[in-house]
Amino acid sequence: YYDALSGTDDANTERLFPFTGGSRFIQNGVLTRRATALFGYALLAAVVPAGLWLAWQAGPALIGIGLAGLLVGWAYSAPPFKLASRGLGELAVASGWWLVVVGSALVQMRAIPAAALWSGAAYALLVANLLYINQFPDAVADALAGKRTVVVRLGRTRAALGYRVLALASHLILVAGVLAGALPLAALAGLLALAPALKAFSRLRRHAEHPAQLRPAIGATIATAHIHGLAVAIALFLSKVLV
Repeated sequence: YYDALSGTDDANTERLFPFTGGSRFIQNGVLTRRATALFGYALLAAVVPAGLWLAWQAGPALIGIGLAGLLVGWAYSAPPFKLASRGLGELAVASGWWLVVVGSALVQMRAIPAAALWSGAAYALLVANLLYINQFPDAVADALAGKRTVVVRLGRTRAALGYRVLALASHLILVAGVLAGALPLAALAGLLALAPALKAFSRLRRHAEHPAQLRPAIGATIATAHIHGLAVAIALFLSKVLV
């Protein structure tokens, strides 16, 4: 909705469907702008009853986590914050997904163990990296609409290095969590996700200025997050079952 208001979706001629360029609901006439706004806020409102019930089960701390998540989701695009337009979109997305992991741990364990903090941070950076690479096809349209993402600010060629920084930072956090004793040794299986991440970075570095060539890199980035998340989740599960 807010990208439609800014004009970035209308101006986007380099989008890679279905990964970038928005849902196109407004542009394709599926929903009006007003209907899209109402639909979005209805989705936010729909999670409130379930969140309150979970908070009743897990404790009031979950309300704070839920409110923080709602705030981040709203502030990502909506004024006056418009975090994505200020180059803070990755931070917002990483924060939101970290809260998902932390909140899930609180619901299931009635506590927030160190394992959730470490593994959540590592995973959240990989989700943020998916947002990051999706900015490359959208960069020209974002710039025209005044949406100053990190890729717009740095330029696509220079910004490519940021992908590797986020991918390596994620896996360094995973290793640090194991060394700190917060995560089991088996969690290092999450490092398998480095293979598709580095493959994606290699392609991004070569084709940063040619968005049409980035579809395989985006797919590899999605695989990176799935492989990492599943490997760490299985390691955490087995560390409890096999004790």
